[in-house]
Amino acid sequence: MSNLSTEQQTYLLKHRRHKRIVVLSRILILLAFLLTWELTARAGIIDSFIFSSPTKIAACFFGMLLDKSIFLHLGVTLYETLLSFLLVIAISILVAVALWFSSKLSEILDPYLVVLNSLPKSALAPLLIVWLGATKTTIIVAGMSVAIFGSILSLYTSFTVVDPGKIKLIYTLGGNRFHALSKVVLPSSIPAIISNMKVNIGLCLVGVIIGEFLAARDGLGYLIIYSSQVFKMDWLLMSIVLLCIMATLLYSLISLLERWCLHRF
Repeated sequence: MSNLSTEQQTYLLKHRRHKRIVVLSRILILLAFLLTWELTARAGIIDSFIFSSPTKIAACFFGMLLDKSIFLHLGVTLYETLLSFLLVIAISILVAVALWFSSKLSEILDPYLVVLNSLPKSALAPLLIVWLGATKTTIIVAGMSVAIFGSILSLYTSFTVVDPGKIKLIYTLGGNRFHALSKVVLPSSIPAIISNMKVNIGLCLVGVIIGEFLAARDGLGYLIIYSSQVFKMDWLLMSIVLLCIMATLLYSLISLLERWCLHRF
């Protein structure tokens, strides 16, 4: 710090103060929301049976924590989400590479990918149950269906906009199309792949929850649909809160991977 100029030190102090203010403001907004929710529920301004309250949700969570039932639902949803996410990333990269290798194939498949990407994926879930049965495979496929077509289109687009000068240099030096892919296209597309992963982790979670609504006997999606049917609003809201936390943590893990890749490459 002593090696920095006065202007640099002032800028860094302002930047750190700005970050502290942002974090503190976020915490205060959340606390104000929870406090308002709790007080209005206790005062009868809102119906605590319908809207529940933070203390009731916390009590519900700790009750399921003690009997360990919450770990089953969390584990199932997390497993299905991660598996569908990894399959989406692997298949998307492979298909995007195939489309990049063959312009004719990309021209043939492009309208089908656009149509499938535009299709409301919730409409596919009942069909998947008929085809595959009410199994975890159906839920994982439902999770994949939400993200995979958009992921393929996004990655293929990022492959096609790589600097043509670099690819031409590979060919000039005697390289082939595989060398251009491995030495230029894939390394240049790492930021796009990471950004794609950030989007897909949330989409896969959404798809898994849609699948669990219809074909599950455990998981947070099952807990949401079951609690809504028996009017256990504490369970329902607790499940939604846990989904928010899970989505945030998964997104944060991808962000950590992004930072590592930026330092590594």
